[in-house]
Amino acid sequence: MELAGPPAEGDDWIGLSSSDLPVTAASEWIVLPSCGATVVFTGTARDHAGDRTGVSLLEYEAYEEQVTPRLTALAASMREKWPSLGRIVLIHRVGPVPITKAAVVVATSSPHRPAAFEAARYGIDTLKSTVPVWKKEEWDGGSSWGLEAQHITEV
Repeated sequence: MELAGPPAEGDDWIGLSSSDLPVTAASEWIVLPSCGATVVFTGTARDHAGDRTGVSLLEYEAYEEQVTPRLTALAASMREKWPSLGRIVLIHRVGPVPITKAAVVVATSSPHRPAAFEAARYGIDTLKSTVPVWKKEEWDGGSSWGLEAQHITEV
């Protein structure tokens, strides 16, 4: 699945992608004349997880029919909590993600930094607990779908 570029209308860019995430494009797209603060969080695949070393690959699967509605609800929740937000980016990768590549990008813009920082933190934390995306890790000693089960909650 390929992610289209930024939306032609609206201020929320959400979705899934099976290829490299558009981190630079997201960083540029959130800039608005009315917004003096931008925050970009990029979650990248790392070579360890807990006490597991030698992680060589992450792979993500998603319940695709539920991802867009849940990301849309998350963006709405962010706007309710921080009405001054300019633009929001919520994009997650699916499929294999090599070490050092981006698995998720959350970006926000607002007139001032407190709202941009707080909204971005809320965005990634809430995305992880409310959007049905699962991670498989491959490491020197085997592979596993995540370190522990996590129930998907509502935004």
